[in-house]
Amino acid sequence: MTGFCWSKLLALVLIESLLVSFNTTAQDAAQATRPRRVSDATQEARVPQTPPNVEHSRAELSSEPTIRIGLATDARSVQISTSGTLLHSLGVNSTPLPLEVARVRIEPRAYPRTSPSPQTEDSTENFASLSATEEFENDATRNASSASAGTNAGASGGSATAKGTNGAGATPKSTRGADARRSAADAPSGRRASSVQLAARVSPATRGAVMYAMSAKSSVPLSELRAPVTFISGDEAQHPLRFNEKTYRGRLEVFANLRGTLTVVNVVGLEDYLRGVVPNELSPGGYPAIEALKAQAVAARTYAVSHRGQFSSEGFDLLPTTRSQVYGGRQTEHQLTDRAVEETRGRVATFDGEVINALYTSTCGGRTEHAENIFGGAHVPYLRGRECAVEGRDGFEPHLVRSSRDLPSLRSEAHTTSARDAALLQSHGFDMLPSRLTDEWLSTPVALDEVRALLSLVAGLARVVRVPVVSNEALRPPAFSTALAEAVDGESRADTLLNRADVEYLLAFRDADEIPARHRADVALLLRDGHLALHADATLRPRQPLSRARALRAVAHLVEARGLFRLQKATARPSAQGALVLRTSEGRGGERALSVSRDAHLFRAFGEALYAVREVALVGGEPVVYHTDLRGEVDYLEVRPAPGGASAERSSPFTNWTVTLSPSEVSGRLARWTKNTGSLVDLRVVERGASRRVLDLAIEGTNGTVHLRGGRIRSALGLREQLFVVERRYDDAGRISAYIFRGRGWGHGVGMCQVGAYGLARNGLSYDKILKAYYTGIALTKLY
Repeated sequence: MTGFCWSKLLALVLIESLLVSFNTTAQDAAQATRPRRVSDATQEARVPQTPPNVEHSRAELSSEPTIRIGLATDARSVQISTSGTLLHSLGVNSTPLPLEVARVRIEPRAYPRTSPSPQTEDSTENFASLSATEEFENDATRNASSASAGTNAGASGGSATAKGTNGAGATPKSTRGADARRSAADAPSGRRASSVQLAARVSPATRGAVMYAMSAKSSVPLSELRAPVTFISGDEAQHPLRFNEKTYRGRLEVFANLRGTLTVVNVVGLEDYLRGVVPNELSPGGYPAIEALKAQAVAARTYAVSHRGQFSSEGFDLLPTTRSQVYGGRQTEHQLTDRAVEETRGRVATFDGEVINALYTSTCGGRTEHAENIFGGAHVPYLRGRECAVEGRDGFEPHLVRSSRDLPSLRSEAHTTSARDAALLQSHGFDMLPSRLTDEWLSTPVALDEVRALLSLVAGLARVVRVPVVSNEALRPPAFSTALAEAVDGESRADTLLNRADVEYLLAFRDADEIPARHRADVALLLRDGHLALHADATLRPRQPLSRARALRAVAHLVEARGLFRLQKATARPSAQGALVLRTSEGRGGERALSVSRDAHLFRAFGEALYAVREVALVGGEPVVYHTDLRGEVDYLEVRPAPGGASAERSSPFTNWTVTLSPSEVSGRLARWTKNTGSLVDLRVVERGASRRVLDLAIEGTNGTVHLRGGRIRSALGLREQLFVVERRYDDAGRISAYIFRGRGWGHGVGMCQVGAYGLARNGLSYDKILKAYYTGIALTKLY
């Protein structure tokens, strides 16, 4: 009996030693940076455990697998509860039994070591039986011996030692993905012999826990736990399990780990796991496009399948944080993301028949990058740099607003603003305009009936009862100025607000002496406020008739400055079917649509100037100014480009960003990499990738130069992304006083862009086309 017990213990020690030796390799392997979640407000940096060149499993499973999520890995105290009946079980395949209480607390407990003897066989058998807690239900592809090794490594306290190890850690590169499920017993014999050193004496597990019954006034010990304990709810639908007051589907396992603390694992079906992931990775409130959420569901499912067993030495598959995927359990589920999960059930992305490593990033800055440029390693055919947009001008077609109105025929720079001036006046009732503006018409002196119509319009907009009576004298700039002032104010403001010195001071141009005294104050005020303009030779030409272009400009400029035009300002959402869609104040995502008249005046800004156009694309985020007619249709619309540009991820708040750092701040952040280079002299971009991300950054110091390469650049500098340019600010002595990093995006920039997926969905792309836009050459495969 003693020999039998001794051989079993040796086998267990061997398995544990092999698992610990695997962890040493993992210390250097887990340096890649995973994507970010995209939520309503905050977005966190990811620190993934798997580089993009992992080996992948074939895409074929007989049924839905389960996922083990390590909710807690170093807990000192754990509370498990339910509002109904709490069931628990110990050992292998034991029947869950109801507890008399609905809330328990579990705390770690250490037990003294004892030498092996025939009397310890029961303890040894109990130690070995922990393999059942690592078993993954309904998964024919998972190796039971690997699962057993993973749980024993996490829950036991055997005294075997291994050379070159430093305790539990992440799974190494060679065992991730499908290889993570490989049994420790299948490791090469040479590795086993070289990495295991048997202890002189062997003892059974020394780690365990105590479970307490919780009540309003006290807690009573219920039992000591030397094996993992599993909790389920008697009625999961109505009374779900709670861990530290957060609800979860499936079951919860609690066991003591090698560090003397508690590990809590949520064991749940893959689809239910995704219900708690998708709303935390791509918020249905901020990005409510079902096709984007379906793309996120497939990417998250693919990532979960390819990374199962990643933390097998700790007794679980994935973490609920950005190191894996953000998982919030049942309480974070949402109806829209539930639908996205259900409508893509079992579907994963594959390349050449294998499940891919579906990396994704929050905001790619308009272009994604080749995986090897960020993470190193070999070429990954499906993780190539891609444009984050629909290819060509076809991407703008769904967002075009069009007008049938003839465009002005203008060539003279003097008439640059005339088209807009005329359009504003016409949309407010001034009908004395030709169907098509020309330079010849605008250069012609204004007619008396046109002046009377203009002043009548101004008086009506300003609600001035008495329209000034004008004569032919009002066709010249001085008298026109006085008539315009009376039309908008009912009197001459200038005569009250300016004294003689003010007037003479403002009228300091060549032919100012030709302005009659009774009009001088009005001309001075209109010139001061920019409503009147001098000619290129700095003259007003007071005795010459006013051109139509100058009359229109003076009226439109003054009326707009006084806020008398019935113009409205808003921010556009992506237009649909030719309508103007506006963002409302009713929370994020709120919008309303306005019909656009077939012959509306359309203007688009190029630089500071606005130009008449027949069509304008509204992709979302554009500042717009518009006017509606009596039917409620938009008859005047001017559009300025969206600050975020036209890429699919333009709706992200991190599409563009700026960070300013002093040289000392840069030196502090780079101290780890510049120990022998002396004081910082400058930063220099040496190489950029396919997406123009910085791939090689030279840090020049007084004692030498070092290079930062790949994905470590952004983490070393503490920037959101490494798609940036560097500007410098200098002090009076010519020294660099600040580095200004102007960049785009947030995340590592590899794989699917999450906010970009939303933009493509708004452009009409289905979830499969969205995925194929970011993952080159993939297929979507029904996994189960």
